[in-house]
Amino acid sequence: MNELVAKQGGRMTIIGVITMVFGIMAISTPLLAGKGVALLIGILVLLAGLSRLLWAFRASGGERVFLLVVGVLTTVCGVVMVANPLFTAGVLAILLAIYFIADGIFEIMGAFSLRPERGWGWLFFAGIVSLALGIMIWRQFPLSGLVAVGVLLGIKLFLAGLLMITVGSAARVLGRSMSENG
Repeated sequence: MNELVAKQGGRMTIIGVITMVFGIMAISTPLLAGKGVALLIGILVLLAGLSRLLWAFRASGGERVFLLVVGVLTTVCGVVMVANPLFTAGVLAILLAIYFIADGIFEIMGAFSLRPERGWGWLFFAGIVSLALGIMIWRQFPLSGLVAVGVLLGIKLFLAGLLMITVGSAARVLGRSMSENG
């Protein structure tokens, strides 16, 4: 059990470093990162629409009509998102604002539930930053778009990576101390 805790902590630390690198890359190229995220989501929605259409043709009766309508609407949304990444980025900016605000609130609540354990302060800090980012995006809308999506997602990835490194390091230390004491 002790070795497992230490091993998982090591994995979390590695994933944290990788996440921080992705965050730095997104911050360094915010337009590219924002457009990439918008296009990826558009492609995923388009593929979801096409798969719903395929599913509709396998259905029967009244279900087929409903599934066809949903499939066509989803496919059209995907095409619009891929064709106009700026529009997609605007929608993403709103969704990111909501996400960051909710995530920040939950991270702050989580930090207070962890207090006084090691790392609770980092979780609290990450929550404050997430909350601030969400409010910043919301207040800058509609000006926030591709750049906001890229920069703010990069900042969030960087902080999430930092948090993973902190928690992973604490787990490794805990695993080692359990081995020494047990």
